[in-house]
Amino acid sequence: MIGWLFANAGARAAELVMFDQPGCVWCQRFETEVAEGYQRSEEGRRAPLRRVDIRQQDSAGFMLAQHVRITPTFVLVDNQREVGRLTGYPGKDFFWTELATLTGRLSAAPRMD
Repeated sequence: MIGWLFANAGARAAELVMFDQPGCVWCQRFETEVAEGYQRSEEGRRAPLRRVDIRQQDSAGFMLAQHVRITPTFVLVDNQREVGRLTGYPGKDFFWTELATLTGRLSAAPRMD
């Protein structure tokens, strides 16, 4: 019974997947301006950040609505399905505003960490 609970909790967990690549200036800017504090934010607690190299997107572990072509691209995933995405990073104010809109699409069910 316990194994079943953990397996289902993992399947329900939301995450924010950041597709990046080495040398991406905008990815580095995101790291400097947002990444350090992300895990402490409300959005970070609801959807922890996971990084995936853009060249490895076929093995990201979920179905993309469409191929990622620009880095960084942030894909919000819930139940292994894409909920929405932010393409590019024009700055932290845009990021937080748009991310709040995306995380509003998540189910109301709390995460089970």
